[in-house]
Amino acid sequence: MNPSREQKSTPVRMTLGGKPSGLRNPSRALKGLASIALTLEAVVLLLAIQPIRITEGTISTAQLVLLLSAACAAVLFTGLLRSPWGWWLAIVLQVVLIAGGVLHWMIGAVGVVFGLAWLYVLYVRQKVLM
Repeated sequence: MNPSREQKSTPVRMTLGGKPSGLRNPSRALKGLASIALTLEAVVLLLAIQPIRITEGTISTAQLVLLLSAACAAVLFTGLLRSPWGWWLAIVLQVVLIAGGVLHWMIGAVGVVFGLAWLYVLYVRQKVLM
């Protein structure tokens, strides 16, 4: 390149197909993000059984039922994200887990951590789709 030559700079466009996010299919990408978050939550809930059993010496039936049903619900809700009320069900799951902190503090901690993660997913969803 010749340094004496003046180059024209063109601004970089941050849109693809008129979408400000630059994603080809933003709603599909967000469903993928939410599905990953819910699947990871299901795995963490299943892995939480052993630490609760070790710290308390045993795990109560209520704790086990809550953890297993919440893990199954998280996996089920990944398929329900196609409809708008599926997103609300995932919020309800986080509230149930936070309330489950009454049974054991670890269950509440999982609810708080994934509740914050879910709030971030909803924030990204709102920014990308609106």
